[in-house]
Amino acid sequence: MNKILLPTDASIITTYRCQMRCQMCNIWKYPTDQKQEITPADLEKLPDLKFINITGGEPFQRRDIEDIVAVSFQKAPRVVISTSGWHYNQIIDLAKKYPNIGIRVSIEGLSQRNDELRGRSGGFDNGLRVLLKLREMGVKDIGFGITVSNRNSDDMLWLYRLAKELKLEFATATFHNSYYFHKDDNVVTNKDEVTENFHTLIDELLKEKHPKSWARAFFNLGLINYIQGGRRMLPCEAGTANFFVEPYGDVYPCNGLEDKIWKESMGNIRDYSTFEELWYSQQAEKVRSLVRQCPKNCWMMGTAAPVMKKYIKHPGMWVLKNKWNSMRGQRVDITQIPWYNVGQDPRQGDLDFSRVTPFTDTHGVKPDSNIPLVED
Repeated sequence: MNKILLPTDASIITTYRCQMRCQMCNIWKYPTDQKQEITPADLEKLPDLKFINITGGEPFQRRDIEDIVAVSFQKAPRVVISTSGWHYNQIIDLAKKYPNIGIRVSIEGLSQRNDELRGRSGGFDNGLRVLLKLREMGVKDIGFGITVSNRNSDDMLWLYRLAKELKLEFATATFHNSYYFHKDDNVVTNKDEVTENFHTLIDELLKEKHPKSWARAFFNLGLINYIQGGRRMLPCEAGTANFFVEPYGDVYPCNGLEDKIWKESMGNIRDYSTFEELWYSQQAEKVRSLVRQCPKNCWMMGTAAPVMKKYIKHPGMWVLKNKWNSMRGQRVDITQIPWYNVGQDPRQGDLDFSRVTPFTDTHGVKPDSNIPLVED
């Protein structure tokens, strides 16, 4: 086995408790027992990282969120909390103490659409108030995050324009099925409409002056590819570059696992004296082996961003070509979405392949262990 390095990115799922009632996520129906949720002391075992995302459920349901943030900043220079923005006072108080905190407010559209999709009246107003107040306070790393579904891709463009005018970050995702969301019917049915709206967003991002926006254009191309069922453009290295800690302490490579395909923990952080013991355990390597031939073609920021950085020449060349074309008034060609061969198992991220070659993880067939872990 090639030497696995320690990860750079982590997502801490602090709780499955949530006051929202989102249509694309049923976490709120399966709340965690707050007495059994991971503690700040458990998180002190984490290694030094570059980035930590604190998420949920709703992280601000945790009364000790400030202690969790304190530990997180001991482990990583950049910490971002994903929140509904519902808990205005708690968010503002935290930002006063940690002005370098990142805040991403999940908003699913303009006022009426957002409140309908997120199941609580006033959600849009609360989220916007939070962001405007944070900007007034001088907090820099703030913005919207939208999960695009069948019913809000047109609002995505209005939110992007609003974020641009307010000089806020703008992050996109599309809905997935997983154990995490407790959903198996999140499927984009109006693919042409949603694809065209993403296409417009990509063109707009490439017109901007900031390289970060151009990289986001590439990321959104990956979302189009995912919606269309294409093979994942870059490999998934979940469990290698990044990991998720769920509320009861289990460490998973990602939050896109499904019981009907496979779902296995790398180990529970509470069962080890150090994170390194868990990370280099046989169980962790077994899970990485499963990832290397996982047929799901997920494209989420948590697993896409690390490989975009690692294999930067591929998104970099795409950006250079399409930025040049954009300057000449040409739209991005989304009919030929690239797939980059960097030595990954051809079964990974290829749902069509998996239909003729069943994925066998815990059914008696050992996954291929000869695929290089870190190789270009």
